[in-house]
This record gives sequence, C-alpha cells and structure tokens, in this order.
Amino acid sequence: MIEENKKEFIKIYKENIKREGADKLLEWLEKTDFFVSPASSKFHSNIEGGLCLHSMNVYHRFLKLLEAEYKDSWQEKISLESATLISLLHDVCKVDTYKKEMRNIKVDNNWVQKPYFMVDEELPYGHGEKSVYILSGFLKLSREEAMAINWHMGGFDARVLGGSYSLSSAYYKYPIAVLLHIADFEATYLDEKIEK
Repeated sequence: MIEENKKEFIKIYKENIKREGADKLLEWLEKTDFFVSPASSKFHSNIEGGLCLHSMNVYHRFLKLLEAEYKDSWQEKISLESATLISLLHDVCKVDTYKKEMRNIKVDNNWVQKPYFMVDEELPYGHGEKSVYILSGFLKLSREEAMAINWHMGGFDARVLGGSYSLSSAYYKYPIAVLLHIADFEATYLDEKIEK
C-alpha cells in the first residue's frame, strides 16, 4: 500500500506541478520519511504511510470541493498546479517528526510491547507556517497558496486557540484557504481512521 500510494503521489505531482524548484522539492521529499511517516501520532492515519495517504485524500477532496463550489469554471479561480501544490503539500511540516518507539500495554492481563509514534520535532516552527517555510525554500508560493497552507488547520490552529483573529481575515480574503481547510477536515474525519 505504501509503494502504491507513493507512485500515485509522484504521478499526480509530476503531471500537475511544473514550476521552478518542484523537481528539487520532490527529490527532497524522497530523501525524507514523507512516504512512510504517519499523518499523526495518535489521531488520523496514525499508521506507516499515513502522511502520503492523507495528502492524497486531501487532494481528491479539494478538487471535489472546487468543482462543487465553482463548477466547470473552478480553474479560473485557481490553477490545477496551485490546487495540487497546496493540497498535496499542506502537511510537509510533519516530515521527520514522528519516531517509532515501543511501549508496554496490558492485553488480557499480560504486559506486551507495542509500537507507537512519538513526536520528536527537529524544527518546532508551528504547523501551517512551518509547511510554508519549508516549501518556500524550494519554490515560490503565491500569497493565496501561502495563506491556504498556513491556515489549513482552521480553528484547530494553535494561534487561533491562543486568541489570534488572523484566521477570520485570511478566510475572508482567500476563500481557497477555506476550501483547503474543509478538504483537510473531511479527509481526516470521513476518509481516515485512528489505529489503536
């Protein structure tokens, strides 16, 4: 499943993302744990390969939302390249973040060791803003792309939980960011599950 998802991801990426730096970004992704990493430590797609799977789920959900909102003219609002870039790469902040460890749990009154993923973040730069930072090291993002990726967590973003009002302003100015958040939310809760 991991290899199949990786092939599909790379195929979509190469067909749709052509801007300068895209080849270097893909090279970097292939050297990281992006294709084998979980999407989270204990929430959605907390399995090996979950990050790539989640990224593709968001991509498919995002395209459906764009079509539902803007019909056949959605590419007048956002290019296929831009839509692919922000949906497939919104969570590059998670690269090299999850480490597999073992823990003891009780199963039928016996202690057994079970693997789990712990968070060991080398670059604690935030979430959406970290993805923008990483991507900007490889290619130029439009302001709309940066805003969509930066605010894809919506009300779950730590800055919003801390009292920031910037999310609301960003969503009014960049409706594509709203749709990316919804796609991420739908993929997380409708397409994916938590492994116990």
